[in-house]
Amino acid sequence: MREPIEKRNTYELIAEQLLAEIGTRLRPGDTLPTERELTASFKVGRSSVREGLRMLESKGVIQPVGNGTFVVAELRSPLNRSLALLLSLDEANLSELYELRRMLEGEAAALAAVRRSDDDLVTMATAIEEMARGLGDRDTYAAADVRFHVAVTAATGNRVALHAMHAIRDLLERALEQVYGIPGSAARSLEQHRQILAAIEAGDVEEARNRMRTHLTRVEREIHEAVRSSRLADFSAPPPAVDGRE
Repeated sequence: MREPIEKRNTYELIAEQLLAEIGTRLRPGDTLPTERELTASFKVGRSSVREGLRMLESKGVIQPVGNGTFVVAELRSPLNRSLALLLSLDEANLSELYELRRMLEGEAAALAAVRRSDDDLVTMATAIEEMARGLGDRDTYAAADVRFHVAVTAATGNRVALHAMHAIRDLLERALEQVYGIPGSAARSLEQHRQILAAIEAGDVEEARNRMRTHLTRVEREIHEAVRSSRLADFSAPPPAVDGRE
């Protein structure tokens, strides 16, 4: 017996599309397009756009700043707050973060190899290009690195997985900023991201899963080694310049 076809309201689809953009393109504090612009781009009624925005506002994803304008909220969900309190950037809890990432992102890469669209591939490739340009700037590099990993998860089409990535996004970016300070690590990550993208683009499920897990394991190992050798004892200190050469 067939399952009944799920009916989706237009405003739910709008909210879902905006959430995907927030995950891959927009950052906390960025301004969303106006209701008029969204109505034109989605080709729907203004009431549907307004309801979709209200839905995201009620979930804490966006917040109003007056005159009908919304910006991406700093903390996107209560789960984000809970994880931020639970985890910190000490060595023990970094292990838990990377264990979670291997479980979540390894399978996300595998699913992305099957489900990704051409637009997903473009988003991932753009993030990699921004990582390359940001090899000499920690903040630029880390933000682009996060966008790549969120884009891989978004390509699965699994909304729960994408919400989980949103929940750890801020923590993940802090961890990646730390990784940037390890000599040569940023360049190694850049190359591994290219390999992950190649596997996803080729539709190779096992290769995508393995390359993602290999990447995450390598990054975690380098963090632990750096902490033990006190190379990152002062996380707030400016990182050394990275030129992308091994």
